[in-house]
Amino acid sequence: MKPTSRVLAAALGLPALVSPALAAAEEGASPMSFELIQYFATLVTFAIVLAILGKVVWPKILGALEDRQNKIRAEIQAAEDARKQAAAALERYEKSLAEARAEAQQLIEKTKAEQSTLAADLRARADAELTILRERAQRDIEAAKKQAVSEIYTQAAVLATDLAAKILKRELSAADQRRMIDESIGQLEASRN
Repeated sequence: MKPTSRVLAAALGLPALVSPALAAAEEGASPMSFELIQYFATLVTFAIVLAILGKVVWPKILGALEDRQNKIRAEIQAAEDARKQAAAALERYEKSLAEARAEAQQLIEKTKAEQSTLAADLRARADAELTILRERAQRDIEAAKKQAVSEIYTQAAVLATDLAAKILKRELSAADQRRMIDESIGQLEASRN
């Protein structure tokens, strides 16, 4: 490399990119040779690049990495919050469901109790009405029986009176008695109808 090209390369920072061994190989020097100016130029170039990177590039990279880290932390925190909210919502739902089931069971029990009470009341009313109907039927039967017996006595008295009147008018033979009894029974049956 020529001296002007060395200065230009040093100014552009190329010595950091081109190894001293290649530069020495171009001039025909030994790869083990050491040039102090080239060494210091490389160090200065490295320091300038390091300072530019340290002042301009690294803060941007670190800021971007911190932003990304903060974003990831925020997303993790949001996911954790969402998980906690979902767990709380699930717990509230399960609690509400358990309360609804308990309330439904209470309503079922209450309805069953009301149905049992209603059935017992209906049974008691039906038994009372049946008892009243039986008593009324018994009274009606007794009244009909008394009326029938009264009518039979009345009819028997009328027949007995008629029969006695007929007997007193003449003396009857056995055939006449039989005929009078048949007539009396016929009159009794006719008066019943």
